[in-house]
Amino acid sequence: MIDFIKDLNEKQQLGVLKTEGACLLIAGAGSGKTRVLTYRIANLLENGTSPWQILALTFTNKAAKEMRERIENLVGTTGRDLWMGTFHSMFARILRFDGDRLGYRSGFSIYDTDDSKTLIKNIVKEMGIDDKIYQAAGMFNRISSLKNSLISPQEYNQNAEFLSEDAMAKRPHFGKIYQEYAARCFKANAMDFDDLLYQTFVLFRDHKDILHKYQHRFKYILIDEFQDTNIAQYKIIKKLAAVNLNICVVGDDAQSIYAFRGADIRNILNFERDYPDLEIIKLEQNYRSTKTIVEAANKIIKNNKNQIPKNVWTENIAGEKIELVRATSDQEEGRITAGNIFETRAQKNAKLNDFAILYRTNAQSRTMEEALRRLNIKYRIIGGLSFYQRKEIKDLLAYFRLAVNPEDEGALRRAINNPKRGIGNTTVLKVFLASRENNIPLSKIIRHASAYLGKGRAGTSVEKFGELAKAFQIMASENDAFTAAKYIAQHSGIVKALFDDETLEGRARYENIQELLNATQEFVQNKISEATTEEPDTSLSLFLQEVALLSSVDQASEDEDAVTMMTIHAAKGLEFEYVYLVGMEEELFPSSRMITSQQDLEEERRLFYVAVTRAKERLTLSYALQRYRYGSFNSCEPSRFLFEIDQELFNNRSRAMQRNNPNHMTNFMRHRAAKEKESPKTKTGNNLKPLKSVSNNSPFVSSKSEDIVEGIKVEHPKFGFGIVKKIDASTSGKRAIINFDTEGDKTLILSFAKLRIVES
Repeated sequence: MIDFIKDLNEKQQLGVLKTEGACLLIAGAGSGKTRVLTYRIANLLENGTSPWQILALTFTNKAAKEMRERIENLVGTTGRDLWMGTFHSMFARILRFDGDRLGYRSGFSIYDTDDSKTLIKNIVKEMGIDDKIYQAAGMFNRISSLKNSLISPQEYNQNAEFLSEDAMAKRPHFGKIYQEYAARCFKANAMDFDDLLYQTFVLFRDHKDILHKYQHRFKYILIDEFQDTNIAQYKIIKKLAAVNLNICVVGDDAQSIYAFRGADIRNILNFERDYPDLEIIKLEQNYRSTKTIVEAANKIIKNNKNQIPKNVWTENIAGEKIELVRATSDQEEGRITAGNIFETRAQKNAKLNDFAILYRTNAQSRTMEEALRRLNIKYRIIGGLSFYQRKEIKDLLAYFRLAVNPEDEGALRRAINNPKRGIGNTTVLKVFLASRENNIPLSKIIRHASAYLGKGRAGTSVEKFGELAKAFQIMASENDAFTAAKYIAQHSGIVKALFDDETLEGRARYENIQELLNATQEFVQNKISEATTEEPDTSLSLFLQEVALLSSVDQASEDEDAVTMMTIHAAKGLEFEYVYLVGMEEELFPSSRMITSQQDLEEERRLFYVAVTRAKERLTLSYALQRYRYGSFNSCEPSRFLFEIDQELFNNRSRAMQRNNPNHMTNFMRHRAAKEKESPKTKTGNNLKPLKSVSNNSPFVSSKSEDIVEGIKVEHPKFGFGIVKKIDASTSGKRAIINFDTEGDKTLILSFAKLRIVES
């Protein structure tokens, strides 16, 4: 062990060698946490711990793969038998083994977001309720949030407060939709992503023998990116670690940016409450970025109140100063960014893979794409339409899913008349109604359709499809993924239909199908080569599971040299030599939806911190004075976050731009300049409280929060006029539910809401 930890610093070595008990590794940006985790696991293996006694959880397959490869380089093939992967993949594995205790069969389907939304749309349609009120996306997000908070449909429908809120929001049928959605998933032997967490929690809660088995199997538990865990994930891990108490969590509260997905920063901030004997080790040396970038990041994040104190530092060179670009429009911002990439690539002899353009929202990519294309600069967009989301791929995957799980309602809907078999929507609806009314599995209905639908052409067509589906099930159960997939592709009719389509689009789709078959073949070969002692699982079922659990980052190809474009959320965990952070404007970043509470604003600042710390050598920040949004040009103000960085960290050109262009000094900048004059002790603006993005000369004057009561009429600078429906207390302070004339119901924290009482 001494040999392979000699290159670690003192704190990193402590993180590797302190294996017993609870440990919290606070890993600052670029501090080498992956190396520490890797060496920690290698140390456990070297000291006699069996690989199946270690559970290592990550948030992406890419991170798990990288760690596994590093471990194998240190200790050999022993590392292949680790229980290592994403939360969802490891919990799916547990459910494959023991989900039968909950009534699921091992070949259950995993619904992606589109599958779930389609099912919700069908339920809403069958219930005969307004699909504009009960939009699938909103219903799905609410169901997801409830599952991640471990609230079942039964608990929801027995909670008077939930039902009352639904009635006030004019969606009284939501509870029934949730109930029916859960029932339909169960009947289809399917789980969505959130079920992989929720059902694992239920399995451990209701079946103590299963929990006991895994508590004693996993002697050591390690969790990466702990700040991103939600309530369900943490409660499951807490149960698993309750026997041995050897739990090591690694994370950085300053990089907690997924609250919108249910991540709860309190898991890391309050970890010590659950483990009083916790050892906290802070990894504060940054190996990634220049001193300038590290210092800028420190200045930014110190403005947050809710954080674990740390001082990230580096021995790297000072490097280039930060470049701040002011563009007259978003189009010019794109041209400047593309031109700078073009010049830097030539001057530095850099690869396009060294460059990243980061933005707050996906909509900002358009002007960047146009500018890059003009200069013939190749780029890739992470988070766009992935390979496995393309129509022809999802069509064939539906057949694969049906072969593994014959009760998969979503897969049957997609496959039964694709290619055309003369089975119309009315016939398909009759199939599902017959299944529900007679409580008979879908697979039996379609094989004996004439008995349930009546004799005729439609019933005969459905029965032929049922025979085909049964043949696919036999192939999938008796063969590896590639053999089964090739057979299904040929006999489903999809390959022939695309081969006969001689258009350019048809050829591209045909090639995509061939690539999917290549993927199944590669999957089989990899499983065989990775096998050590056990018989490798090369089944189509496992292939589908791995495909379903791929993230957008996992799917991004790095084979081609190209500029990477993505949202900041997608960039976490990545690093680039040159980072361009565009759209640094008020109401865009921070987002206008994230400035109504201190918690939201702090999350936006953490997001800015993450963006800055992706840069290794050079950071460029840019904003536009005008941006084309919603069909017209809108004036913009620089983001408040720009003023939290010391001016000395910007290059001379950026500082001169701010000093010598008073015509472009916005209200926000004037306000900041005035504040700086009032505080002569402060050389820069980084210690000042964030300013609200309301002009100094605005006629809008907020009323006192204590004067806001239920039933009165108020005005909000953005949402307009509304009536206060309800006021209650929360951990963030008093909050009001207000029904605005044009925006509907909004929940606002009164201390941040900037409300004005309107005299009646």
